[in-house]
Amino acid sequence: QAQLVESGGGLVQAGGSLRLSCTASGRTISWYTMGWFRQAPGKEREFVAAITWGTVTTYYTDSVKGRFTISRDNAKNTVYLQMNGLKPEDTSVYYCAAYNTPYSTTGATMPRNFAPWGQGTQVTVSS
Repeated sequence: QAQLVESGGGLVQAGGSLRLSCTASGRTISWYTMGWFRQAPGKEREFVAAITWGTVTTYYTDSVKGRFTISRDNAKNTVYLQMNGLKPEDTSVYYCAAYNTPYSTTGATMPRNFAPWGQGTQVTVSS
C-alpha cells in the first residue's frame, strides 16, 4: 500500500497562488489515477481535480476550472496541484489520494473510489 504525503499548504491572500505536492512511497503511482479533494469544517469532502494514468486526462470541479492545474511527474512519484487566483472559499484541508485500482478511471470524481489518502495540508485564503 502506498503512503501519500501532501505539502505546500499555507496562508495566502486572495488572488495569490500556492502549489501543493503529493509524494508517494511504497509503490509507484504511474498506473493510478490520482485525485485532489478538499474538506472544509462542517462540510463533506469534495472533489477538486483528478489526473488519469497513461494518456493523461484531467478533470476539475467547475469552481476551480481555469484557476487550478493538476499535473504529475511519475519519475518523482509525485502529483501537483497549482492553485492560482485563490479565493477565500478555497479555504480547506486539501487531500491527495490514489484510485483504489490501477488502470482505472471510472468514477474518478468520487472519494469512495480512492484509497489510500494522505494526511492533508491546510490551505487558508484571507480576504
